[in-house]
Amino acid sequence: MSRILFVLLGVLLLASCGGGSKQPPSRLNDACSIAREKPDYIKAFKKTERKWDVPVHVQMATIYQESRYRHDARTPHRYVLGVIPMGRQSSAFGYSQALDGTWEEYQRETGKRRAKRDRIRDASDFIGWYMNKTYERNGINLGDTRNQYLAYHEGHTGYARGSYNQKSWLLNVASDVDARANLYQAQLASCRY
Repeated sequence: MSRILFVLLGVLLLASCGGGSKQPPSRLNDACSIAREKPDYIKAFKKTERKWDVPVHVQMATIYQESRYRHDARTPHRYVLGVIPMGRQSSAFGYSQALDGTWEEYQRETGKRRAKRDRIRDASDFIGWYMNKTYERNGINLGDTRNQYLAYHEGHTGYARGSYNQKSWLLNVASDVDARANLYQAQLASCRY
């Protein structure tokens, strides 16, 4: 009987530990803490940097802004008359908040049919792919966090039209993303993870 109890306790312990891997990092303002707490994240970011040349700190700041590192992040619901739910504001989902159509384009172009928006390695790779498209279409340097974020938010065509210029709130957000990227870059340069 004690052996069965021991096995059940072991299974329970493993189950309780496994669920935590989907939790966001506990200290989102500390890139070194994120890297230590979530080594799979930093591994994904570095792989994306090698493949797409998008710096780790740019990816990290973008994911922070888009989802606060929540794998299942979604946009809020829309309501009619303030009480009747009418679906989500958009199809954005996951770490990168990629829209359905853009995600499908990414899957087609990269051949990654099994990629998922709630997997950090896929979300990171998506950001690398998208920001490279931004460089090709809009000429924005891969290290230019502010303008890369504006194009990420507005889309390539919206960015080219300058749609962000009529959105002071978005210009402020893009500046915040840039400041966070600079903070993360400085932190990562001085820590061991």
